[in-house]
Amino acid sequence: MEGDYPDLRKNAEAFIGDVKGRSAENLRRYAPTAVSQARQALRALGYYSPTVDWQYKEGDADTAVKLVLTIRPGEPVRVTSRTVEIRGAAASDERFGADLPVNPAEGDILNHGQYATLRDTLQARARRRGYFDGRFVTRTLEVDPATRSAAITLIYDSGERYRLGEVTFEEDHWFETGLLRRFVTFEPGTPYHSDEIARLNSNLQNSGYFSGVDIDASPARAENGTIPVRVALTRREARSVAAGVGFSTDVGPRFRGTLREHWVNPMGHKRGAETEFSVPRQNLSTWYELPLDPPMTDLIRLTAGYQREDIENVQSELLTLGQQWQHQLDNGWLQVLSLRWEGERFNIGNDETGTSTLLLPGAGYSRIHTDSPLDPSRGYRLQFDVTGSHRAALSDVDILHVNTLAKGLYTLADKHRFLARFQAGLVATSRFEDVPPSLRFFAGGDQSVRGYGYETLSPENDNGVPVGGRYLLVGSGEYQYQFADKWRAALFVDHGNAINNLSDPLATGAGAGIRWISPVGPLRLDIAKGLNPEFGGGWRIHFSMGPEL
Repeated sequence: MEGDYPDLRKNAEAFIGDVKGRSAENLRRYAPTAVSQARQALRALGYYSPTVDWQYKEGDADTAVKLVLTIRPGEPVRVTSRTVEIRGAAASDERFGADLPVNPAEGDILNHGQYATLRDTLQARARRRGYFDGRFVTRTLEVDPATRSAAITLIYDSGERYRLGEVTFEEDHWFETGLLRRFVTFEPGTPYHSDEIARLNSNLQNSGYFSGVDIDASPARAENGTIPVRVALTRREARSVAAGVGFSTDVGPRFRGTLREHWVNPMGHKRGAETEFSVPRQNLSTWYELPLDPPMTDLIRLTAGYQREDIENVQSELLTLGQQWQHQLDNGWLQVLSLRWEGERFNIGNDETGTSTLLLPGAGYSRIHTDSPLDPSRGYRLQFDVTGSHRAALSDVDILHVNTLAKGLYTLADKHRFLARFQAGLVATSRFEDVPPSLRFFAGGDQSVRGYGYETLSPENDNGVPVGGRYLLVGSGEYQYQFADKWRAALFVDHGNAINNLSDPLATGAGAGIRWISPVGPLRLDIAKGLNPEFGGGWRIHFSMGPEL
């Protein structure tokens, strides 16, 4: 290929294909076909007048025969006019004509692939938005090789837009029809859009009730431009059991077991039990869930649980009973209003023992935005939780407990990733010694300040035992570089502590790590150095897994 035309060369090679294995005579007879294919390859990219010469080179005992094509592309054909016109109902549909491909534009070298993309985009958009009677009134690409000019004319008449009709559910689904209708997010008469059908399918699939969802919204069954929607559902097995093992340097090996009943009655109630065992922590919890409207996001959950912990000379046994009301706000935030009773018995380094009874109303608000659930390239997570208790309401101590978390992720040039994390919390009370360990703050570990032991950063008593702090301040910055598929190297700095006064010093940890993007999310291995030996800082290995947001 004479000149710098890598795209032309690549396209010509693709059109001609592989000629290995041909005999010398066969390769000689193939030469005119190869020349014709090379011309077609260049024509597809706007070069209609190339000069293509071929030469046959004999081989010897060690060298195969060769067919050499020498191509001079010549001057390209350019687009001199582009007319794209939309008629019919879609002419007043702003979204139909928005963001159409800008190429090929006037002055561009003609590219037949770009022209085909523009043409197919109009047809695909018509089908997606319910213009099923749409057709091209004019669809021409006129090329004059002599003047090296091309004129594009696409006139599309969309016809009328179809509408979605009533959603009906076939028999034998077992559930109350009222529950199923709450999964439908559109009203009869809504203009057709394939995203509405896809959303209904996703809502039903993600409900956990069904093993199969079949939606029929064929325009062939439309009456007067209205498409009836029929849904056939296959109920899944009632119960599922899951078990797994894991490891992190915070708690070591751990076992997890889950029992779920995906449906209890035709109203769609669910229930389940979960257990987790590790050396420092054991817990067992049960829950019962009632779907609300819409059931994709809103629910009431009743919970009960028992947890036992023995971490850094802090022993705790905690019994909880509670209720949560989850509701998706119009602005995208998830709201969780809760009321729980906690009974806790604790022992801190054999110096501080006690029992606690608390009735804790609370509110939590969270929002997460990512471009992928397991391994996002950008996004953020925001979370704010507040709970409290009062001695006038079945509680031993007055408490206001606030915890906030913010995480952000941004990727530059597909290889450079920047992560930031900030967490802050406070416990407001007149008698901190009566606050149980489960509501005090501790820092340090895989998800906090690396380079320090799990929950070892906090104020200490006279015997050097961490007892938890009134405040939590933790910040982290991390840079990752993707050096191979599924592999990233990381550098990070963490800074923070659990403290009793905002003027108290904070601890710093820094280090490097490696990330493997597994099918279940990133696995993280870090080597960190705690830079404050007075807080127990030193060299530590940290291992953890799970999404980064």
